[in-house]
Amino acid sequence: LLGGLIKIRGDRCWRDLTCMDFHYETQPVPNPVAYYLHHSPWWFHRFETLSNHFIELLVPFFLFLGRRACIIHGVLQILFQAILIISGNLSFLNWLTMVPSLACFDDAALGFLFPSGPGSLKDRVLQMQSEIQGAWPKPRFGSVVRRAANFSLGVLLAWLSVPVVLNLLSSRQVMNTHFNSLHIVNTYGAFGSITKERTEVILQGTASPNASAPDAVWEDYEFKCKPGDPSRRPCLISPYHYRLDWLMWFAAFQTYEHNDWILHLAGKLLASDAEALSLLAHNPFAGRPPPRWVRGEHYRYKFSRPGGRHAAEGKWWVRKRIGAYFPPLSLEELRPYFRDRGWPLPQPL
Repeated sequence: LLGGLIKIRGDRCWRDLTCMDFHYETQPVPNPVAYYLHHSPWWFHRFETLSNHFIELLVPFFLFLGRRACIIHGVLQILFQAILIISGNLSFLNWLTMVPSLACFDDAALGFLFPSGPGSLKDRVLQMQSEIQGAWPKPRFGSVVRRAANFSLGVLLAWLSVPVVLNLLSSRQVMNTHFNSLHIVNTYGAFGSITKERTEVILQGTASPNASAPDAVWEDYEFKCKPGDPSRRPCLISPYHYRLDWLMWFAAFQTYEHNDWILHLAGKLLASDAEALSLLAHNPFAGRPPPRWVRGEHYRYKFSRPGGRHAAEGKWWVRKRIGAYFPPLSLEELRPYFRDRGWPLPQPL
């Protein structure tokens, strides 16, 4: 419900049903299925957006409409999360979101999963339930304490949830924040706004002594999952999470001044730092001296069209250079930058 409200109140494309025209291409880390879903007919994207609103805004109320509606809620939510898992690399998020929905299924709903008949586990459980039916043992001290603790915890959670509910009802709903130092209850919502084009930061290095020389050969570093080489197939890693690849997606929205960690990474690459290189899929300077210069280039990426010229060449992506993300930097030039921030300067191998 939080995610649904933040969408309908956020980006206009959720209201005019066009967000799914862009989502598969611009999500943090697309997978191969996203490539084909992106090229679905326009009416299918409208259906997807409407289905998202139905599941996130209406289906949550099924929990209060009785047993059958609750089971339907569980089925729809798990199916919805499964579709999200198939269509993108959103780490462990959707897997965890499935867990609360399992509580929608009672013993009767899950009974078909267990064999029945004399002597079976299901038969023994039914026998135990019939034996204790109507028998209410005298409460013991431990059970009284446990009930009191459960009740107290419930009151605490209800009290802490007041600002969360008020935020939910507010027209100025805040996404992904907390309202107390305990961080027990929070507000969450993903993709309140959808980016309409995909940009990527491509890190490059050169061994040339002069970074401005026309004959300087710049070679790309490849990350493990994020788009880079247009011919490389999108990865499939869910529920695993490549945090650096995810951060690079965010960095492409802003400038390096807002993401000084990317210059820290550049310094590590200039020193061929083993730990930093272990986070990458390809080091163009493997088995060679470290690069003398590293730079960041800004590119616009779009999925190639199935059956088109670029796809025929084996390219999943079509990219076009926007400009420089950060200029060529040497390890010596980064020395004062590292010192001002208290970072240890990487030592070349």
